[in-house]
Amino acid sequence: MTNAWPQLDYQSWRETCSALHLYLQIAGKYRLAHSPWLNHSWAATFYVTPVGLATSPVPDGPGIEILFDLRRHRVVGTSGNGHQASIDLGRTTVAAFHASFVQLVTELGGTPTFNAQPNEVPNPIPFAEDHRDRPYDPDAVRRFHQALVSIDRAFNRFRPSFIGKSSPVHLFWGALDLAVTRFSGRRAPLHPAGIPALPDNVAQEAYDREVSSAGFWPGGNGIDYPAFYAYAYPAPTGYRAAPVKPEAAFWHEGLSEFVLPYDAVRAAADPEADLMAFLVSAYEAAADLGGWDRDLLECATGQPRQVRAPDPGRVSDPPAPGDSEVERADGDNKGRYFIAIDGATAEMTYSRAGAELIIIDHTEVPTALRGRKVGERLVRQAVEDARRDGVSLMPLCPFAKAQIDRHPEWQDLVRRPKA
Repeated sequence: MTNAWPQLDYQSWRETCSALHLYLQIAGKYRLAHSPWLNHSWAATFYVTPVGLATSPVPDGPGIEILFDLRRHRVVGTSGNGHQASIDLGRTTVAAFHASFVQLVTELGGTPTFNAQPNEVPNPIPFAEDHRDRPYDPDAVRRFHQALVSIDRAFNRFRPSFIGKSSPVHLFWGALDLAVTRFSGRRAPLHPAGIPALPDNVAQEAYDREVSSAGFWPGGNGIDYPAFYAYAYPAPTGYRAAPVKPEAAFWHEGLSEFVLPYDAVRAAADPEADLMAFLVSAYEAAADLGGWDRDLLECATGQPRQVRAPDPGRVSDPPAPGDSEVERADGDNKGRYFIAIDGATAEMTYSRAGAELIIIDHTEVPTALRGRKVGERLVRQAVEDARRDGVSLMPLCPFAKAQIDRHPEWQDLVRRPKA
């Protein structure tokens, strides 16, 4: 039986990993050179398959797909007219692989023109001039691929609970990371760029919108072991101190990202559950602290053959038939609004600061109720009650604040924290 989470000792195969990285860059740069630009460099990536990493069809010549078969250790090119050509993966030089790849594309009826300079690697040498002998460890490559298959499955379970803009799960050949990114829908500050061996305009376009991103490195990029990472751009205040799970996750000062070692996931009783906890908690920290409109952006986790329930509509629309009403439990100093639907309960808690001010401090909507405008209904009820009772609201909860800020007609009820 194949180990779904195999051992990955970066130090023992780092030279093979470096070689494979450069070979993927050659094929990736070919794809990039012949594909229309897709936002955030998505036109350049690879996708995990049961046998390796594939480009999907490149619009060159008759249409060409490049597959790195990491089980049979060869690069296979297939053209739209049914022709096929291949290169064996083994001990060689980058220059020799580059020449063989150019010949492969030519045989398939394509035009092998692309930028021949590596990106995002230290001391880059043009591919055609890199004659250093490179080892190839087939067993290490197989284990790397098997890990990618398991990670890709987990990432693709995480992705469907977000209905906003999200990247595919794909492998970037620049840093050799498998990644998935969510977007708030808002513009981000201009990225400072300055990433070695990467054009500034590429970095700035990649981060032109607010993001919460997570991914996996086999090693390198500032760490000498395989690890998962998560970051937000721009990082909201308090992000680095967020309680990201599981316990093995930590904030890496040098990278300014959360890191979860692969070995910690591999050793867990349920590796996929620990990885999912990391993905979800890192995203929720970015979304809550950044004031993302989570009720608009999220939905229930996708299930096979289950169509997503229709969106109830705008905030002003009435609840869907069968939905529970918003209830309120009000005490002398604290209280909450809540809705119970199908055994799940969403709530928004608040504190009283005297007779004329209610401070909204937290909103929690379980996954089963995401995408049903439940959080918005809680906020709307608090606004309606505040207007009726003649009190002010101070929304310290990022979700409630984002909802209230969308409504100019509610601003007369808002009391802002003192600077």
